[in-house]
Amino acid sequence: MADRILRRREVEARTGLARSTIYQYMATGQFPAPVRLTKRAVGWPESEITAWIESRAEASAGVPG
Repeated sequence: MADRILRRREVEARTGLARSTIYQYMATGQFPAPVRLTKRAVGWPESEITAWIESRAEASAGVPG
């Protein structure tokens, strides 16, 4: 089955990140790059966003606090 593509607003809602933070993290390699859908549209595979969220949860599990 094909992976669902999430548009930016849905990625923002899923991650809790603002648009500027998403693009800042992408620039530093800390967030998955989008796939080009058309000349003016991009999206992220749902599996990559889910994996990113899970990796953040696992990383923070070991942080006291």
